[in-house]
Amino acid sequence: MMLVNRRSEPVELMSIRYLNTRMELTEKEKLQYSNLEKGYEGEVKFDRLAEILQEERLIINDLLLEVNNSYFQIDTLIISESMIHLLEIKNFQGDWYLESDKLYTVTAGREYKNPIYQLKRSAALLRQLLQTLKQNYPVEASVVFINPEFTLYQAPMDQPIVLPTQVNRFIKDLNKTPSKLNDGHTKLAQHLMSLHQPKNPFTVWPKYHFEQLKKGMHCKTCQSLPLTIKSKDLVCKKCGGNEKIEQAILRNIKEFQLLFPERKLTTQNIYEWCNLDLSKRTICRVLKKNYTALGSTSNTYYV
Repeated sequence: MMLVNRRSEPVELMSIRYLNTRMELTEKEKLQYSNLEKGYEGEVKFDRLAEILQEERLIINDLLLEVNNSYFQIDTLIISESMIHLLEIKNFQGDWYLESDKLYTVTAGREYKNPIYQLKRSAALLRQLLQTLKQNYPVEASVVFINPEFTLYQAPMDQPIVLPTQVNRFIKDLNKTPSKLNDGHTKLAQHLMSLHQPKNPFTVWPKYHFEQLKKGMHCKTCQSLPLTIKSKDLVCKKCGGNEKIEQAILRNIKEFQLLFPERKLTTQNIYEWCNLDLSKRTICRVLKKNYTALGSTSNTYYV
């Protein structure tokens, strides 16, 4: 088994996590944040289980592809010798039931999107894409419910569903299937990776602006903002976690760049963003050490 790309935290999740620290999210945005955290947690859990795969296979994580102006996302794609497995990972928790192809929670009776519809759409679009690439691999698609505290009542046996009690067996059965890869498989994986779309145009972001957000350096462990300086470290007043000042500044620079890609990276901007008892000289030193300075002395910015 070979990982073509390691799963990384989605930009959408990182952004809304930062915003949650620095502004009051709406209830809808808080739900979006919670779902993104749970979703990523479930995907990482599946990745750990999939590490036992031993035969020759290529695993691609987090693909966002586009076919005829239709975007579709793939949580996990496993390329084997004669089959491509498309997996939709769900980290749902609690008691749920299916009725007339609709998905409900037992407690609230609220209807949710049936992930099988999303899966079938993604599988159909992937098959279209493979046809355009002149690849005739069959695609087997499955929704994997990863959370052991998830129960699905009235689950139909003829649907591509892998329940929590079946996940280990699903991976073991996959592991038993012989698979020898060639250059064609590698080229296909590389081609799919080259088609990955870095940004989903349909993502709905919370509205925010620089002046509105709370300034300060938050704790990397518990995300709270009150930090104090002790020697060369920053110490969290809430959980006691500590971090080297330079590492904390670099972390907050990345946060600033993610939230405000249109703003120039300057000493003044990062000084305002960090809003801690740090001198501009300290921030300037970190920027000079880790980035390239451009512009005149009075108007220096970094890239």
